[in-house]
Amino acid sequence: MRGIADRIILLTGWRRSLLAFVAGAFAVLGQAPYDFPAACFVSFPVLVWLLDGAAASSASGWFRRLKAPFAAGCWFGLGYFLFGVWWIGSALLVEADSFAWALPFAVLGIPALLALFYGLAAALARVLWSDGVGKIFALAFGFGLAEALRGVVLTGFPWNAIGYAAMPTPLLMQSVDIVSLVGMNTLAVFVFCVPALLPYGRAGVTGLILAAGLLTAHVGYGFYRISAPAQESGDRLAVRIVQPNVDLSEKWDSAVRDRIFRSMLELSSRPPADGKQPPQLIVWPETSVPYVLSESPAALAAIGEMLKDGQSLLAGVVREEGASVDGGRYYNSIVQIDDSGQIVDAMDKVHLVPFGEYLPLEETFAHFGIRQFVSGPMNFAAGTERHALRVGAALLLPYICYEVIFPGLMPPAGSADNVLVNLTNDAWFGDTPGPYQHLRQAQLRSVEVRKPMLRAANTGISAVIDHYGRISAGLSLGTQGIIDETIQLPAKASASNTVDRNFVGLMVVCVAALLAFGTRIFTSHSRIAHLHTN
Repeated sequence: MRGIADRIILLTGWRRSLLAFVAGAFAVLGQAPYDFPAACFVSFPVLVWLLDGAAASSASGWFRRLKAPFAAGCWFGLGYFLFGVWWIGSALLVEADSFAWALPFAVLGIPALLALFYGLAAALARVLWSDGVGKIFALAFGFGLAEALRGVVLTGFPWNAIGYAAMPTPLLMQSVDIVSLVGMNTLAVFVFCVPALLPYGRAGVTGLILAAGLLTAHVGYGFYRISAPAQESGDRLAVRIVQPNVDLSEKWDSAVRDRIFRSMLELSSRPPADGKQPPQLIVWPETSVPYVLSESPAALAAIGEMLKDGQSLLAGVVREEGASVDGGRYYNSIVQIDDSGQIVDAMDKVHLVPFGEYLPLEETFAHFGIRQFVSGPMNFAAGTERHALRVGAALLLPYICYEVIFPGLMPPAGSADNVLVNLTNDAWFGDTPGPYQHLRQAQLRSVEVRKPMLRAANTGISAVIDHYGRISAGLSLGTQGIIDETIQLPAKASASNTVDRNFVGLMVVCVAALLAFGTRIFTSHSRIAHLHTN
């Protein structure tokens, strides 16, 4: 292994960039649906050795010293994001005649922008780089901070954060409720990098001991959480999740939308399977109602006729506000409809998808004749706040589409709501890794806040997820059907739910930085002392 490390350290030019790109692409295997975290134990040591070569540069000035590690991190990130989120381009092919021109911007442009964060991670690590385990602390700090920034800069896009590769199963998900995703990103990078130290004797032993301790705590806590006694018995809620599997090319076609709506009503009114309770709550996916309800009183009346006494429906709709000759404002919304066909509550999507649901710098793009980047009914306005919807004893906190990937949007510790609801339409991305990655991130949100989740997706993957991230019932991608399940509502917040996980996660990043800095100072003093003795 020492020979391999030395060859990688000495690489220059395009060979260096190509290896960084390939290493990043290989790391994608750690994410869903592949769930092969062992790939990261190869990719990250390669990155460490590439940065060893960059750190050996004798260039003067910080800019020149950081140029090589920044480039290595960017090439690593480009490979990671190009092969990790290439499926974003599928949304542009729903109406290829109108939007295929933007495909290079989505498939290449987005990964290139995201790669800059990994370039920043490598450059920050280079500032604190030292021999031995110190450089692993430095890279863990760099990635921890870069991933945290990736979740907030320019509205954020924390998709496929490195930490997810360390949490492929519910057993390995539980630690996130203590250290948050930010902390998991930092710790995961540290552990993934440790094999880079194996050729170097004592440093390798130290790294292995630390990594073994972290892995033991990670697995042990997961086993402890999942095997803990069941929560006190609370209220229960019988739910039905509807997965209509509607083709996007038909969804807003006026010639077929009546058929789509009738299919939604038929799926919702089916009798429950043997042994299942009649649903108190029915959940439809994002924008599943193919009408603007304010313009379709007949559709509301039909829903009211379909619902039985005491039933409620949560449905994803396009909501119009302030209609006029010039058109009103449209919102991507969730509405709650009671058994009389009345809308009793609603919540608008707060965190919109740039270029998907609205166009940033709209006036600038309008000069070039660009009004929208992807197929859809219209541009949306953002909602102002998120609030829970009450159904019986349940307080349901809704998240529309990719809102569920943001840990910062989750409820704080001790919040009164007791069920998360995620309505989405991943049909934009077809049979690609995208829907599987989206589901995985939804699972982790349930674990973080220790609340069950109801997930309704147009073409899948719909699921009922418990507070340990386990899927108790689900429907496969690309199928039509219903899920009937009775969930137990949490009786009270768990003790772990009172921990400020975001604060702990930031502390993990800070500790990694301090250890890297301390190791660098100690190494420098040791070298000076060695020179004096000689």
